Amino acid sequence: MLRMGRYTGPKDRLSRREGKELFGRQREALQRRLKQPPGQHGERRASRMSTYGVQFREKQGVKRMYGLRERQFKRFLVLAYKNKDIPTGTALLQLLEQRLDNVVYRLGMAKTRPQARQFVSQGHILVNSAVLNVPSYIVKPGDVISMTQKMFANPFVLDILKQTQYIPAWMEVKEGAGHVLRVPERDEMDKDINEDLIIGFYSR
Repeated sequence: MLRMGRYTGPKDRLSRREGKELFGRQREALQRRLKQPPGQHGERRASRMSTYGVQFREKQGVKRMYGLRERQFKRFLVLAYKNKDIPTGTALLQLLEQRLDNVVYRLGMAKTRPQARQFVSQGHILVNSAVLNVPSYIVKPGDVISMTQKMFANPFVLDILKQTQYIPAWMEVKEGAGHVLRVPERDEMDKDINEDLIIGFYSR
């Protein structure tokens, strides 16, 4: 299902299409099905892809993982190209990881990235004690991310916060708030992503 350019159908289908979990859902049943593309005869339809196809699928998977439209994704790519200090692919992943909605997810304040994006858009997230409802905001070292008092009073949210969550080393949680310590390094980001394929796709 399409609505204003954003896919709104079953998210498990997208994960199966890319062969990996895209939205932070770690259900065992889904993990067993990831190797089979969507469709009744998904395994039969799987075939060897061209270099272009492999690059395209990697790009689509990362774009869907972070919930971006093509125009948004290209905007981050342009910003990554401007960083001459590190490889473009690494710069791209850093920008994606530093998006506010992704940071909320990484801090364990939401179960999935889509849920984190919703929390931000609805004004439930504070950055440096002020409401910020822009999911694409790039957090900076020194930023403090927290939730509104109203959210802390929500039993559903409290249940999320009680769950054990791995916090990347470039951030830390103190007194219920997330603190951005520095920019993430490559080995602290998703190791399943091949950013060289993405850069190769756009370099054609």
